[in-house]
Amino acid sequence: MDFTIASILALDGVTNGAVYALLALATVLLFAVTRVIFIPQGEFVAFGALTLAMLQLGQVPGTVWFLLVLAGLAALAEAGEGWRAKRPVARIAKDALRTLAYPVAIGLLAIWAAPRQWPLLAQAALTLALVTPFGGLIYRLAYESLADASALVLLIVSVGVHFALTGLGLYFFGAEGFRNPSFWDERFSLGPLALSGQTLIVFAVSIALIVMLWLFFERSLWGKALRATAVNRLGARLMGISSTSAGRLSFTMAAFIGALSGLLIGPTTTVFYDSGFLIGLKGFVAAVFAGLSSYPLALVGALGVGLLESFGSFWASSFKEVIVFSAILPVLLWRSLRDPHGEEH
Repeated sequence: MDFTIASILALDGVTNGAVYALLALATVLLFAVTRVIFIPQGEFVAFGALTLAMLQLGQVPGTVWFLLVLAGLAALAEAGEGWRAKRPVARIAKDALRTLAYPVAIGLLAIWAAPRQWPLLAQAALTLALVTPFGGLIYRLAYESLADASALVLLIVSVGVHFALTGLGLYFFGAEGFRNPSFWDERFSLGPLALSGQTLIVFAVSIALIVMLWLFFERSLWGKALRATAVNRLGARLMGISSTSAGRLSFTMAAFIGALSGLLIGPTTTVFYDSGFLIGLKGFVAAVFAGLSSYPLALVGALGVGLLESFGSFWASSFKEVIVFSAILPVLLWRSLRDPHGEEH
């Protein structure tokens, strides 16, 4: 291996690592706020990439119908909860309509816009608008009633949600893979490296989103509320911060990050209905490097995973996944010895 090949591999690794960093940050966010190890994070990636692919073909993506079904189930759950609490009928109806309003509006817009084949950037924005609400709705239906359950129970629920979303992905998009067009087709030379416009977009969007997340948690009231919930759920409740609202917001943010990651990675690789699992799992490996608690370490871990995958594919392409996932074992051993803990009660 000479310097030129090493530079190309390093660029490829850092590019993939930038996407894994976004998924790792979302994983750390969800675990910190809700104690959920959200295995299906990668499904948001696949749904984002494949929804855009369907819009490119002029077809109404299956995610539209899935969004409407989830919104309907969430509205029924809200109504049932209000009925059991003996709330006024007018308030029950208002809560149900509030749950349905955005999904129905964006679903109708997607049905109208799909055959008209909008420009790529407009379709990307519509994709984000369709996939982002999945996070809050999935939390409402699958996790909210179990918010105080043990981390093991929440992990089991995540496994079930993963299998459900994977099966639905096969139903919505079929077994065929899709590769989306690049958002910027220019190419630039930097010494031995050839930078594509899409690579620069990945870097720019990843850095911008990380900075925006930092500003959100440091400067906004909602961000400080999420930080308080992550530090002490009971204390946050006593201070008037709703753990339910915090959970819905964190899942919505995770869905947005996942869908955006799907848009970024779609032009660089062929995405299948089940591709999200491996992509999300690499983000999870990076989050484990950070102990599921540190955002800066998650970023460093993601870049490490990207580089390990890139160089591993050069030396032993058939075993690159094995190399990446085996790297988690010494990290788990080190953290187990460094931070021993008793049995959870």
